[in-house]
Amino acid sequence: MSYSTFMKNPNIMSSPNTSRGFTLIELLVVIAIIGILSAVVLASLNTARNRGADAAVKSNLANARAEAELYFDGNNNSYASVCNTVGVNVIGDGVDAAITAYGRSNTSYDTVAETCFATATAWAASVPLKTSGFYCVDSSGDATTTATYKIASGDQDCN
Repeated sequence: MSYSTFMKNPNIMSSPNTSRGFTLIELLVVIAIIGILSAVVLASLNTARNRGADAAVKSNLANARAEAELYFDGNNNSYASVCNTVGVNVIGDGVDAAITAYGRSNTSYDTVAETCFATATAWAASVPLKTSGFYCVDSSGDATTTATYKIASGDQDCN
């Protein structure tokens, strides 16, 4: 073999069966990148899950408001007992579904009796949100998100 042939193709002397694979460092870098990307995705997934729970709370309370009006029309124009969990067109079951969507946390907002209040002329219900604050609906048509728990026993509006 001449010197000029060797210079034109320096790999002529290497074994034809050798193959080049990935080094350990390259594999570790790829694994680290995959780990970082999965952490970002999981953090975003948790935020989406909380927003989904908030949407379920708001939906359940919006349905409860419509159901309360049916109750009012069918009970001699009275909201008294509309917060019950048993009966026709009562909203207690909808409020309870909103509490379940929030995720019962053994706080003072875990039962319908602590989150829904009614008299013969008005009612209000407020349930915590996963992201922050509380969602409150009432018989006047208000549906608001508040930073603090706005209603207490005897309250019938969200303001």
